[in-house]
Amino acid sequence: MDSSTKVADLALQNSPGFQHLSLSPTTLAALETAGYIEPTPIQAGLIPHALAGVDVLGQARTGTGKTAAFVIPILERLQPVKKGHRPQALILVPTRELAVQVREEAVKLSHGRKIHSVALYGGKPIRGQIEKLARGAEIVIGTPGRVLDHMGRGTLRLDDLLVVVLDEADRMLDIGFRPDIEKILRRCPKSRQTLLLSATVPPPVERLARSYMREPISLNFSPSDISVETIEQFYCTVDAERKFELLEHLIKRESPHQAIVFCRTKRGTDKIERRLTKRFDKVACIHGDLAQNVRDRVMGAFREGRIRILVATDVVGRGIDVTSISHIFNYDIPQFCDDYVHRVGRTGRMGREGVAYTFVTPEEGNELTRIEMRIDRLLKRDEVTGFAAVRGESPIGRPESTVTTENAAETTAEVVPKPAPPLYGRGGRPVRRIRRAL
Repeated sequence: MDSSTKVADLALQNSPGFQHLSLSPTTLAALETAGYIEPTPIQAGLIPHALAGVDVLGQARTGTGKTAAFVIPILERLQPVKKGHRPQALILVPTRELAVQVREEAVKLSHGRKIHSVALYGGKPIRGQIEKLARGAEIVIGTPGRVLDHMGRGTLRLDDLLVVVLDEADRMLDIGFRPDIEKILRRCPKSRQTLLLSATVPPPVERLARSYMREPISLNFSPSDISVETIEQFYCTVDAERKFELLEHLIKRESPHQAIVFCRTKRGTDKIERRLTKRFDKVACIHGDLAQNVRDRVMGAFREGRIRILVATDVVGRGIDVTSISHIFNYDIPQFCDDYVHRVGRTGRMGREGVAYTFVTPEEGNELTRIEMRIDRLLKRDEVTGFAAVRGESPIGRPESTVTTENAAETTAEVVPKPAPPLYGRGGRPVRRIRRAL
């Protein structure tokens, strides 16, 4: 890809206030009202380039202030228009929850401006969205499927777009939105500015950027260790039939301020929520089969602190942006390594400390190994008395005192599960797999 690559300067972490980013008095007043005093590194790095109108590929996790990083320059670039106008900015997101969250941020930062932002997503009657679009909206935030629906109906025209944002691009591609995204981008003006934000930049994201962006500047705000430094990350060994007992034990022991319990399936999410409700107060669940008004109500209660324990699937996990989450429980080990990164990223947000626990059954040794190799970090083993899983005489995992980052590659296994797919590092060289005792 023809681009000039820039890595975020550590000095940005000590950057002065927003007044040094050449922002208008109206925006500075809105930021002060919102309580934003100092820009985060991604805000200090991305905003100047976005204001200059260049395409940017930004790599950063959620919880780093990236939403404000692209909303602020959008607000600065909007042109005065008449009533009933077409949108000037389109922000594509992977989930309904994230669409609501981004719109709330846009409304908050629009303080002092007559700006209308509309969120387009499924699960809500389309008539209300059509009426809002007819009245005019400068900023449209939506999921690709619902945006395409409006385009097909002729209720959304993209002729006047100045900026297109692809937020959490890796997740949108993971869940199959690539064809929809490409259809939308082909209908956008060629003169538009494109901002692509992604927690990771795998080959599919690079191909998307190469095809639909113009010589993008690449900004990397992810540390070399992609696991969040402020998060303590543990794994617990447990037999599958005792996972709920372990979860109950850890919740009582840890007494989390707010926690998310991640499950792989919608059915499992419902089941765990029902069982937890019998033992704890302020428990709820959220997944893709729930009606949108129910999901909105649950997320509103969680943000307000009226829900303490939220059981969720990965589909909605990316749309959860709550700074008071103290604990993450991976009840089911994630199927994909990047999902682990995003799950854990729900806590430790904006520099706060957090704790994550991953439950590992005897058959899942290789899955844990893949996660550790992906984040280049060994999870700490939390031995909970009475819960260690056993196969024969040997517990899963490795004693914390005998395995370190330096000697992990030499760790041998007494019983090895079926081999995992080959892993490759930089330059396409095979990476030696850590073998874990079972």
